[in-house]
Amino acid sequence: MSIEKRLFELANKREIGKMGGGEKRIEKQHQKGKYTARERIGMILDRGSFEEFDLFVTHRCTDFNMEKNRPLTDGVITGYGTINGRLVFIFSQDFTIFGGSLSKTYAEKIVKVMDMAAKVGAPIIGLNDSGGARIQEGVDSLAGYADIFLKNVLYSGVIPQISLVLGPCAGGAVYSPAITDFVVMVDKISYMFLTGPKVVKQVTREDVTTDQLGGASIHSTKSGVSHFICKDEEEAFESLKKLISYLPQNNSESPPVIQNNDPIDRIDENLDYVVPENPSKPYDMKEIIETIVDNNIFFEVHAQFAKNLINGFARMNGMPVGIVANQPKVLAGVLDNNSSIKGARFVRFCDAFNIPLIVFEDVPGFMPGTNQEYNGIIKNGAKLLYAFAEATVPKITVIVRKAYGGAYCVMNSKHIRGDINLAWPSAEIAVMGPEGGVEVIYSKEIKESEDKDKTVTELKEKYVELFANPYNAAKRGYIDDVIVPANTRIRLIKALEMLSTKEDFNPSKKHGNIPL
Repeated sequence: MSIEKRLFELANKREIGKMGGGEKRIEKQHQKGKYTARERIGMILDRGSFEEFDLFVTHRCTDFNMEKNRPLTDGVITGYGTINGRLVFIFSQDFTIFGGSLSKTYAEKIVKVMDMAAKVGAPIIGLNDSGGARIQEGVDSLAGYADIFLKNVLYSGVIPQISLVLGPCAGGAVYSPAITDFVVMVDKISYMFLTGPKVVKQVTREDVTTDQLGGASIHSTKSGVSHFICKDEEEAFESLKKLISYLPQNNSESPPVIQNNDPIDRIDENLDYVVPENPSKPYDMKEIIETIVDNNIFFEVHAQFAKNLINGFARMNGMPVGIVANQPKVLAGVLDNNSSIKGARFVRFCDAFNIPLIVFEDVPGFMPGTNQEYNGIIKNGAKLLYAFAEATVPKITVIVRKAYGGAYCVMNSKHIRGDINLAWPSAEIAVMGPEGGVEVIYSKEIKESEDKDKTVTELKEKYVELFANPYNAAKRGYIDDVIVPANTRIRLIKALEMLSTKEDFNPSKKHGNIPL
């Protein structure tokens, strides 16, 4: 065969491989409001940067006449490219080939690209759009899933792993995204569940739709499986790019610092008045965060889940930071089961990837009640405590208002290795609030008083003077300084610069036993 014919054959095979399941199935994908696997890669990666692996791979199954249909790629596209010039590895499941179902060779392709990502130290991005296991392959398909799960676990905390669910993700397939660091879903298009609506109806008699059972809204608001919910795929891709911009390539590198054009000594006197004089009155903690960070840009994570705690990324003098903050606007900012789990997961991610942590604290305590206790508030609250205590990255806390009881300890207090702990003059640091504290300490005086209301009011004022202020903690060294709120930005930036060479170590061990 001449070289011309060989080159023609190669070009023809490539063209066939790039057509996936063919024009009709591509059109069907578009009719669902979805892009194809290749179109998605093209929209995510820098133009012309994609280098593909294993275009010519086909499945090896011979049962059920499968040998008569062996499309190139076998239903998943893998390779590497760049996002804003930074190397990433990617796999994109192709629903136009066997409904994106996973075979052994399909899994081998994903494992190969994950191994390469770990070897060179770059993020791995998975685009999920699959009908699940390829039934014709039986246990081989299940083995393929388990091979992927193992790599997800082994590379957790080594390279960032991000999953975009852009269609169905059901059965055992859900565990790979669940292990990854971040999950992005698209409203009305994405869904994840272990057992589908039909099985649910058979077993529990519940009649639910796909969206009600495992849609993007459910996983973004109720289960917490999804970190981002987007209105369409374009928004999902933009969220991915923003997220990547804050992350290092791997656990051995620092997060990417960019040129900062926001004055580090910018003062905003509105911060002096943002906390209401009435300690029971709510306010929006996001206003404080956005006022302080570079260019007022805060990229929130898990925005729709456990809204009483805020997680997200921002920059301080160009340096990426992870922010954890109580939200007084929601449930008074208390810590409960969901917010504790949410915060712990985020703190551990930041620690794994060398991203400094800043905490804005206004927490009246843990949510009381049988529902919280029965659902494990003790162990879930301990997860957040464990995460902060274990973290060795620079950790700074600003107590804005309330810091009561065990929640004070948990929210990166000095006692669990908080590096710099600051307080605003409005800070209240005590075992409990004035109402409860007065009842405990002065119960005898109240009982014997002729004018109980007047006595309680006077005793509350006395309690506030003694405990509900930052100075009692400051004189013991538990607070490093009480600062003018308007100066918070410069104080945080200076502290981060000082801590840039920080080294902290945990005792040698295989791993800790976090209370899961």
